[in-house]
Amino acid sequence: MHSSCLSFLLLFIGSAASQQIWDIWQTTWDRSGLFTSLAPSTPINFVSPSTIGSADIVVDDTSVFQTVYGFGGSLTDSAAELLSNLKTQNSNNYWALLDYLFSPTDGANAAGLNYIRVPLGASDFSASVYNYDESSGDTSFNNFNINAAPSYVFSVLQDIMSVNSYLKIHVLPWSPPGWMKSSGSMNGGSLSSNYVSSYATYLFKCLQGFQSKGLTPYAISIQNEPQNSDTTYPSCTMPVAVEAQIGMALRSMMNNNGFGAVRIIGFDHNWSGVSSYAIPLLQAAPNSFAGVAFHCYEGTVSEQAAFQAAFPDKEIYFTECTGSLGSDWWSDIKWYMNNIFIGETISVSLFSRLIGRILEGAMSYGASTGLMWNLALDGNGDPILPGSDSCGGGCRGIVQINNDGTYSVNQEFYSMAQASKGIIPKDVGGPFGQRIGVTIGGTLASTLTVGAYVTGRVNPTDWLRYSIVVLNENDGTSTGGAWNPVAVHTTIEFQGMQASYTFPVGVTTLWWFAPATSLNGTKEESYTVYAETDGKQQQPFYIIQ
Repeated sequence: MHSSCLSFLLLFIGSAASQQIWDIWQTTWDRSGLFTSLAPSTPINFVSPSTIGSADIVVDDTSVFQTVYGFGGSLTDSAAELLSNLKTQNSNNYWALLDYLFSPTDGANAAGLNYIRVPLGASDFSASVYNYDESSGDTSFNNFNINAAPSYVFSVLQDIMSVNSYLKIHVLPWSPPGWMKSSGSMNGGSLSSNYVSSYATYLFKCLQGFQSKGLTPYAISIQNEPQNSDTTYPSCTMPVAVEAQIGMALRSMMNNNGFGAVRIIGFDHNWSGVSSYAIPLLQAAPNSFAGVAFHCYEGTVSEQAAFQAAFPDKEIYFTECTGSLGSDWWSDIKWYMNNIFIGETISVSLFSRLIGRILEGAMSYGASTGLMWNLALDGNGDPILPGSDSCGGGCRGIVQINNDGTYSVNQEFYSMAQASKGIIPKDVGGPFGQRIGVTIGGTLASTLTVGAYVTGRVNPTDWLRYSIVVLNENDGTSTGGAWNPVAVHTTIEFQGMQASYTFPVGVTTLWWFAPATSLNGTKEESYTVYAETDGKQQQPFYIIQ
């Protein structure tokens, strides 16, 4: 055989051999599978393309978008207190829970959650109202004391960090100290104009305080929900111009004092505030803010698109949404996956025939994180700040911790765990996944929502990991019909090859390993073809001489 023909043949064999699905994690609508590992006894092979399935997922690895930094929630005082109590009451359960939530080890039975928000001072989930300097008029902050926070906040954070060294900590206040505000109270009101520069110093002291605990933050926000003032819990309205001024002053202090790598994230409020706040804020102080963060409580996820269009080089974070006690388990998962953890999808039709779907959602609109609210609460949505009117009807934590030393995880966990499995590092010290292009066709395209990701490797000769996170909501109700959950036979198109899988109603995460495709559409592959199970090169079974 001519050497050029042999080269082509072996490259084709290598393409097929390197594209095998070995790893599948799944959560089903009926809870028969709950973040369950389904390791097939034989791999699902990518082969030459044939007839497409009822749905056809086309993964485009030449279109590479944002890095996904991780998923998680907020370690409020209440969450930290419950976790600390669990540690005292049942240490084995405590460490098992932390491992299940946060371990990033490849292949582990764990979600690898990686991003934690921490309130600076009291929030609506604290035992009492407090800040780090209660001395009125102390603009030198001689009485600043990071230990005003409950000690369990720091001890639990340190424990989480011991499980996941990748952990990113994002700190932010619910309110300035009351003596800095027009209301004289942390509950409601706004920052007094004569304390704007002092407040920037206060926030800088917070960064130093966390650093003294061995917990240097990844990011800081100026004010949680700056368009909200509520007299029943710590909150503060803050005009765009004021947040911009504080951001510029804080950025300068950070750059000059060893915190240059810490991001300042602006806004941290609802999608509905994109045009009235997020965009004007970045226009006013573009060099001070790395990006903005959004919450889910007002507006729609599509409003993120306006910020992304205005500032394509700035980062977007999705940082808060809460579950509500008594809501429907499967309906919640569908909403979370569509709006936060994968994307909301739009059917595309031509001459009244469905030909595909366009993905829209927090991740599809550039978000690098997907977070829920309280990391842990009890079964009643407590403990909550006495007198607070937030969470009418009760908020649900990612985890429920019971007073008998047991715990359970909620639908918020399963949603995030499935998404997180697609982006956590493959290798120790390796990068997190990046979102890549994906489209859906076929007669049942409207039943699937899909996110696709590529994860780089520490060893440049190891193949990349490609993953998809798939929501199948073909349960009959999405089209207004009766309840009738039906699996969807699906083809997956990738680098000119095709695999098949039947997705049950639920959420499925699966991945495979393959060489990269360069931007000109050619495969970046050597002349050696390797057997492949985890992306590492094994003994070659064909070598071109």
